[in-house]
Amino acid sequence: MRGLACILMFQTHCYDSWLGGDARKSTFLMYSQLLGTLPAPLFLFLAGISLVLIIDKLLRKNVSAKEITRILLRRGSQIFAFAILFRLQEYLIAWGWAPWSDLFKVDVLNTIGISMILMALVCGTALRIARTPERRRPSLLIAGVLGMSLIALLTPPLWTSWRPSWLPWPIESYIDGVHNLSAPQPGLFPIFPWTGFAFAGLAAGLVLFSDWGRARTVQTLAVSAVAGVGLIAGARWIDHMPFQFYSVYDYWHTSPNFFVMRVGLLLIVALLSYAWCRWGLGARGFSPLIQLGQTSLLVYWVHLEFVYGRASLLVKRSNDVGTASLGLLMIFLMMLALSLLRTRVNWRDLGDSLRTRLVPAKPSA
Repeated sequence: MRGLACILMFQTHCYDSWLGGDARKSTFLMYSQLLGTLPAPLFLFLAGISLVLIIDKLLRKNVSAKEITRILLRRGSQIFAFAILFRLQEYLIAWGWAPWSDLFKVDVLNTIGISMILMALVCGTALRIARTPERRRPSLLIAGVLGMSLIALLTPPLWTSWRPSWLPWPIESYIDGVHNLSAPQPGLFPIFPWTGFAFAGLAAGLVLFSDWGRARTVQTLAVSAVAGVGLIAGARWIDHMPFQFYSVYDYWHTSPNFFVMRVGLLLIVALLSYAWCRWGLGARGFSPLIQLGQTSLLVYWVHLEFVYGRASLLVKRSNDVGTASLGLLMIFLMMLALSLLRTRVNWRDLGDSLRTRLVPAKPSA
């Protein structure tokens, strides 16, 4: 699933950066951007699932709720620190033409870190409320579903009538993505609604990695996918009702209906990913998707400079679909090669070998 998120991210960024002229008005770019609504939810959904794996391991070791919270907070803080470091790197690389406000841009990596911190606090509270081991998983599941629902439902007013405009914009931007432009920006990834996908992954992971789910993985994923179809159908039905609950309705950016539809798609993708890895090409030798998924943070970090930065492979906003597609293929191959270098080469042993060859041995006494 992470590898799929990387592929969808590559195509979204490449076509957005490189297409120009009439190609920017084409239906091709429209569908590319539509697919671009999935990578961030996928990354955040998987952050929630990965958190479940950590919690499950710690619970089986009888680690206290306080210690679990501390470990999860440290994990989320590390990712958030990487996000701040990434923003600083991008600003230094673009020195001279990037505005200083880019240092405070709320990107998806920032939100993954914040999401893990929020989930750590929520899960720690849920574990303290659950006084017996039997109540821990139900308590965590309820917390995940409630967190997801509250974030989705509060997003429209927090972007409009309840906007916390009294906050300094670098802080407000984490709530509604306002940045320094006096209005929420659709290209950013604030807590509302994006962290809701992480809580959705938390809830899904608790079901999938329960004792019942582990013993019936295929059935659990199949039922989840069917539930995903139901969520999509329900979201479409509500969206076409003659009245709306919110005074300001923006389907593509703040609507809970669009949020629910994407959660449904994520549940379907989870089943398809499992099938791909167990019975499909992912189970037959080398899989580029699995490989990219193992180093998703690295390829996310590096590819942006070759797409949006000064080292862009193509001239920005000046190419047709064919040329941009060749550039996309080059990005894919470059990031795949980088991923392989990261996972297949033992850099420590290589460094030791080079030092052994370059540093002359001391003469024996």
